[in-house]
Amino acid sequence: MGLKGKMIGQTVVKHSGVGDVFHDLFSKRPHDLAIASPEKVQGFTLLEGTLGAAGSKICWHYTHDGKESIAKQIIDEVDEVKQSIKFRMIEGDLMEFYKSLIITYHVDTIGEDNLVTWTLDYEKLEELGPHPGTLLSFFLHMIEDIEAHHLDGA
Repeated sequence: MGLKGKMIGQTVVKHSGVGDVFHDLFSKRPHDLAIASPEKVQGFTLLEGTLGAAGSKICWHYTHDGKESIAKQIIDEVDEVKQSIKFRMIEGDLMEFYKSLIITYHVDTIGEDNLVTWTLDYEKLEELGPHPGTLLSFFLHMIEDIEAHHLDGA
């Protein structure tokens, strides 16, 4: 029997504009994540639909826990006002461990600070499978990579 759960992680980005850059990367320029965070993301392919549009099917090539992996997802929701996207995993390496996995991020701007929140809603195939905490950490560290890349003037 699997285990259902939700994990939420947040990080503050203290440089103005990075929240906008972060959302822009995921919604309009996801292929540039391989430049901003090359140790984590190696590529992106739009399989069906339109960049940043609900209903689109996408594929990520990434490295997680030292393993090159693939993730195919459907974009379930995009909210430009809340700067959020909800991705539903449909195929790939993570589906070896999860019956369902929904990954959502949103950006809140508070003064000059941006708070980026990642939420993982999941159901594991087996309770003893890998803990999703390493995946949440992957996303939180990606924000640091994007911020550093943005500050380098790229």
